[in-house]
Amino acid sequence: MAPDSTPPTNEATAEFRAARDHLLQHRGDIEGARRLPRPEGAYFNWALDWFDPEAHGNDDVALRVVDLAADGEVRAETALSFAALSGRSGQVANWLRGLGVARGDRMLLLLGNQVPLWEVMLAAIKLGAVVIPASTLLSPEDLADRVSRGEVRHVVAESGLTGGFAGIGGDWTRIAVGEPVAGWLSYADSAAVPAPFTPDGPTRADDPLLLYFTSGTTSRPKLVQHTHRSYPVGHLSTMYWIGLRPGDVHLNVSSPGWAKHAWSNFFAPWNAGAEILIVNQPRFAARPLLDAMVRHRVTSFCAPPTVWRMLVLEDLTRWRPPLRELVGAGEPLNPEIIERVQAAWGVTLRDGFGQTETTAQVGNPPGLVVKPGSMGVPLPGYEVTLVDAASGAVVTEPGAEGELCLPLDSTPLGLMTGYQQDPERQAEATAGGFYHTGDVAFRDADGYLTYIGRTDDVFKSSDYRISPFELESVLIEHPQVAEAAVVPSPDPLRLSVPKAYVVLVPGATADAEAARSILEFARGRLAPYKRVRRLEFAELPKTVSGKIRRVELRGRENELHGSGLTGGGESPARGKLEFWEEDFPRD
Repeated sequence: MAPDSTPPTNEATAEFRAARDHLLQHRGDIEGARRLPRPEGAYFNWALDWFDPEAHGNDDVALRVVDLAADGEVRAETALSFAALSGRSGQVANWLRGLGVARGDRMLLLLGNQVPLWEVMLAAIKLGAVVIPASTLLSPEDLADRVSRGEVRHVVAESGLTGGFAGIGGDWTRIAVGEPVAGWLSYADSAAVPAPFTPDGPTRADDPLLLYFTSGTTSRPKLVQHTHRSYPVGHLSTMYWIGLRPGDVHLNVSSPGWAKHAWSNFFAPWNAGAEILIVNQPRFAARPLLDAMVRHRVTSFCAPPTVWRMLVLEDLTRWRPPLRELVGAGEPLNPEIIERVQAAWGVTLRDGFGQTETTAQVGNPPGLVVKPGSMGVPLPGYEVTLVDAASGAVVTEPGAEGELCLPLDSTPLGLMTGYQQDPERQAEATAGGFYHTGDVAFRDADGYLTYIGRTDDVFKSSDYRISPFELESVLIEHPQVAEAAVVPSPDPLRLSVPKAYVVLVPGATADAEAARSILEFARGRLAPYKRVRRLEFAELPKTVSGKIRRVELRGRENELHGSGLTGGGESPARGKLEFWEEDFPRD
């Protein structure tokens, strides 16, 4: 239902609307979309200047949260309209203000996918508070680090998770969502406060809005700061990449606490005026999720490659949701996955690339011809330059690889303001007039970018540069392989050789015959210098956000093989279920 009267508006609202509508009008026209009229006003508060005007009298569903039991049965379902969330967030903002939450205060959120998460986020934006999203999987040590380094003044946490803060001292507000907790204020009390909210003044567009702790695949998590401009406005690029439209039902599989959750479960859908659908499961299972997609008529679906790899183990043709847009992000999508989804649903699964430090930078938006293996082209609001890591020179020739960088002479639309409390990392990340992503890619003659790997993931073998992602893409085409991670394994002759850590599909047996089959399969599809020469069946170490920690696997290889290939005797050192190509002599 459209708003029942003219909503309140101002110059900031009009600027944002013009940019958003420009992208909607140039769907399928990437060159036209890049002529984005960027909102440059000094003041902007997304919750007050965009969400509330759009929500005025709007009874369309903004958020639907569905809780499933382990068997897939619906345990609970809650749906709130845009108008209801607008009023409720104003109520929460008034309540928080009464507790002392002020503009610029840092607030840590430890909430799962439940309605209060969205209410508090909107309320915090209205107040001008700075939100620190946290994963519900964090340890007490992680939480202590975030409270300390984040200079947290207020915490909103699920009642069942408040125990993680037991040993953390300090003068900070404690708010529990759920059952009463001794020593914590009850979030339920916010329901007794009036809803109309009046801000204490205008919000500067460049005021801090979000502080994210990165997932730390290689080092201690960095503290990334975004503003009221860089994230809400910056996620216009994400809206365009996904292809969201007003009235869409958008489902994104992502856990709170990580940047991708804000990408696709908050800013991008509500920038478009789409419904956010949340499906909570005690443990991920593909079939109940697919059932929910059909039942709630999902038109747009985003999931990380790990989830896509589990979904394609099912016969997707059995489910026919009215899907129009399918995207994946977090790690590169393997061509095999894209092909299998296309065959089942007739919809192209499109890749995209971004970071905690940015919004969606590169992607395959709707209407762009998808090239297998490519992550797409620069999205509106971003220019992308490839830079040679050794010389610092800009790489221009097609096919040459370089670090993916963003020129800083014109500020990228969704780029962070910087790493907080870490001037050395900040200086390194912005050296030479570029923001350095730390990711290596190459650009073809048509301007498409193809991901190669992190600068610290790409390795040499016999003086050839090896991209783990390329080898992993081949490995998961094998019918028994569910996931794979390739790292260098020390070798006295070749410096290192590619070794694959492999997770098999359910029902497959990790034995010599499976190893032989997988190694032969890869040998037939890879150039000799890229050949996978060692394979080990093992679980893959991951961050709490689901990214593979290749740094941990590389460390294991160095411990196992770094001092030579004998483990104290004549036999080569091996992992528990490790096999080498020498184990399978060819006829």
